[in-house]
Amino acid sequence: MTRHLITSAIPYINGIKHLGNLVGSQLPADLFARYQRARGNEVLFLCATDEHGTPAELAAAKAGKPVDEYCREMHAVQAGIATGFGLSFDHFGRSSSPQNHRLTQHFAGRLAEAGLIREVSEKQVYSNADGRFLPDRYIEGTCPNCGYDKARGDQCENCTKQLDPTDLIEPRSAISGSTDLEVRETKHLYLRQSELRDQLDAWISSKTDWPILTTSIAKKWLNDGDGLQDRGITRDLDWGIPVKKGDQDWLGMEGKVFYVWFDAPIEYIACAAEWAEATGRDDAEWERWWRTDKGADDVRYTQFMGKDNVPFHTLSFPATMIGSGEPWKMVDYIKSFNYLNYDGGQFSTSQGRGVFMDQALEILPADYWRWWLLSHAPESSDSEFTWENFQASVNKDLADVLGNFVSRITKFCRSKFGETVPEGGAYGAQEEALISELSRRLAAYEGFMETMEVRKSAQELRAIWVAGNEYLQSAAPWSTFKEDPETAAMQVRMGLNLIRLYAVLSAPFIPDAAARMLSAMNTLDMSWPSDMAAALNALPAGHAFAVHDVLFAKITDEQREDWATRFSGTRD
Repeated sequence: MTRHLITSAIPYINGIKHLGNLVGSQLPADLFARYQRARGNEVLFLCATDEHGTPAELAAAKAGKPVDEYCREMHAVQAGIATGFGLSFDHFGRSSSPQNHRLTQHFAGRLAEAGLIREVSEKQVYSNADGRFLPDRYIEGTCPNCGYDKARGDQCENCTKQLDPTDLIEPRSAISGSTDLEVRETKHLYLRQSELRDQLDAWISSKTDWPILTTSIAKKWLNDGDGLQDRGITRDLDWGIPVKKGDQDWLGMEGKVFYVWFDAPIEYIACAAEWAEATGRDDAEWERWWRTDKGADDVRYTQFMGKDNVPFHTLSFPATMIGSGEPWKMVDYIKSFNYLNYDGGQFSTSQGRGVFMDQALEILPADYWRWWLLSHAPESSDSEFTWENFQASVNKDLADVLGNFVSRITKFCRSKFGETVPEGGAYGAQEEALISELSRRLAAYEGFMETMEVRKSAQELRAIWVAGNEYLQSAAPWSTFKEDPETAAMQVRMGLNLIRLYAVLSAPFIPDAAARMLSAMNTLDMSWPSDMAAALNALPAGHAFAVHDVLFAKITDEQREDWATRFSGTRD
């Protein structure tokens, strides 16, 4: 048994996320977590809300609420939506937790002791219209590298180049749009990442199995231009984790907070501490996942994120962990994703463009979205959501291939044999050929799931469904029954056992539908198949089952057109 620590990039608190956010981190992480649990492995799957920084302050102000109250409410909203999508987090934490306060301050103290933090008097952009210093993210302008006109002051999300606000052409406040900006002096702490460049380079180079997308972005930040730069880890804000060295005040840093991108990844660790407290466990229980001196040396740690988060997870967070000099569990594998675009443009939380997670659940059950998003995951390149493709994929894969199989075999059995698995007949050449094909495809499916090749996993799962359909078409028990009822009984028994098999194999992708298939087959047997022939005899003759309603309803042209119109504009 392997122990799997799995984290998904933690979403900002400022509003409900869109489907692009979902498929870029949380959903594939859930797929992997569910699969590893199904294989009998011990899993700790963690996520949280990212609650600090200007985005939280601005969203709270817009909502007319104190920022702590706003964050508390939005955490509950995001947790509820995550439950709606079947995201099986062991804990969904909060970066504003006391645990994250303590750990962030602890890391800062350790880094300071190691000489890896320097104080810098610097000039920072101040907006007269907004009456505040503007964090880098809240200065927008044109990127000097690629010409993108909505580049942020810390990074261009179009070309991923690291920027300073003063690099931007025609800078403006992202809060008010004002160009009445001036530069004022302030003092901040910087993490001396450049001192750790060689260690980080060697560590990244050792990860030969990482996706090209992940390593190419990390190497670009390490080597382009002047190479890895030191990075500010404090901000002039009211809301955040107060700057301290461990539990000691930090002279000269009064009234400042840690930069959200310093404390947010530390929340992965703090989230485990929150999980331990929430479930009545002691500190040793979370430390065995995170400290290699306390049992974490046999843990495999996998992170999931969109490509815009790669630099912080391959460089800044590892620099924090390495620089602390403590035996923290480093990530083993980073699965990064490109962008999911929406109908000819980009999904955008800030601009309210596309389908958002709460809206998606209002119009269709979660499994419809889970299947389409995972089977079209933007792995090797950006992918695009269109309503036409969504309708075609759902109708063909879920309704015609899987749903129709379940409906046909259960209804035929009821009409000829009643609602119990029929007895009689023995496997012939067709059945042996099917068992052989399914054994081969199961091995391929397991291989793709282990390496988290999401689209290939979905393709292989669909091929497993198709194999059952082709068998049913070829065996044609409804014709066989007329001449040879015993053989027809065996064919139907095979079909009913395929439903249970499909439920087990499909559960990581479509957990609700899998549960309904198991319910129809009147079984709680979720054992992963190690022997295909045995798996296809799990439901013996005489076992009762039920015929359920349609597993997946088709999306009509009228629905598709209605939704395309409804989501063509921007969210209020």
